[in-house]
Amino acid sequence: MRFLLVDKILKLEPGKRIRAEKRIAPDEDYFRDHFPGFPVVPGVLQTEMMAQAAGKCLDAENPGRGKAMLAKIVSASFRGWVKPGSVCDIFVEVKSSRPSYATVQAWIEVDGGRVSEAELFFAFLPMQQFAPGYRDEVLDAYLAGRSR
Repeated sequence: MRFLLVDKILKLEPGKRIRAEKRIAPDEDYFRDHFPGFPVVPGVLQTEMMAQAAGKCLDAENPGRGKAMLAKIVSASFRGWVKPGSVCDIFVEVKSSRPSYATVQAWIEVDGGRVSEAELFFAFLPMQQFAPGYRDEVLDAYLAGRSR
């Protein structure tokens, strides 16, 4: 299973907000076990979608402070089912952004209805701790498209 849970960025205001998208393939591995006969996207993966989108928003603001890494799930709630074939619209609003940490409010909508939401806390990890040449392909693709 690939752990890239944001397919593309639809709108980005670095350090302020992001809207991203994840299309849920009907043949995702986890659907066999979660739950047999009633396949739904696990809440932990929905939370990870929100965290990945938030990380891209924070990373675009100030790459020099390091990579935004989820450090704490302050709260998360799940209101609806995300089924195979769904398109998740992921929204994030940055509440505070400091040199060493940030907090965000995030939510996912499917067909215009909110299915989950979370308050997340991020710390920043120095880029030298990542593999040389590390890049975020989704963020790079969005930024390259904007500069044309």
